[in-house]
Amino acid sequence: MNKISTLLQNLFNFFYPRLCVSCQNTLFEKETHFCLHCLQNMPLTNYHTFEENPLNYIFMGRVPVQFVGSLLFYRKGNMVQSILQEIKYKNNKELGSYLGHLYGEQLAKTELLKDVDLIIPIPLHPKKEKLRGYNQSEMIAQGLSSGLNKEYSVEFLIRKDFTETQTKKSRINRWENVKDVFEVQNEEGIRNKHLLVCDDVLTTGATMEAALSKLVTVEGVRVSVVTLAVAG
Repeated sequence: MNKISTLLQNLFNFFYPRLCVSCQNTLFEKETHFCLHCLQNMPLTNYHTFEENPLNYIFMGRVPVQFVGSLLFYRKGNMVQSILQEIKYKNNKELGSYLGHLYGEQLAKTELLKDVDLIIPIPLHPKKEKLRGYNQSEMIAQGLSSGLNKEYSVEFLIRKDFTETQTKKSRINRWENVKDVFEVQNEEGIRNKHLLVCDDVLTTGATMEAALSKLVTVEGVRVSVVTLAVAG
């Protein structure tokens, strides 16, 4: 039976080969999402290993944050652009979870997030999530959860307003677009907890700031942030 299964799998791979998300070359049997070359050449920030992490200053003076980290550098045209498009627009939920797990394992080797109580993904508006079929940030949260061995939840932060895309907006316009779109519910469940809020990419930080600003109004809440990518 195993030989038959292997033969069928090989036949399927012949007609529908698994391709590297980045370079589009055919993946070998034990490669997942990325070929070995692309996996080894990912533009990692490694900011979680820095004594002076520059991302920790992004929200300074705006909202108190314990730690800010991103797995990858995003620049227009680099491999991370393909990764984000796969996760966000091409239904590649597994890729978001895979990279979240990868980052979670890296972060687990440090003391930075040892006291995190709960991982919270940035929510989509229900209409947008229904249209897309999933929330990419929740997929990332699932991966982080397994990599860090921390629970995640989507019940405490909701997006109450449907907003237009942020892509071509200035930082001020982005903030005006999202400053009041989030709402905290079931506050008693997160009181006095350290929350790790996650998203796919950090650009101006407006969306993340809007979410954090609501969460820190709850008694005793402390927040940290991680994303798969940061623009720069």
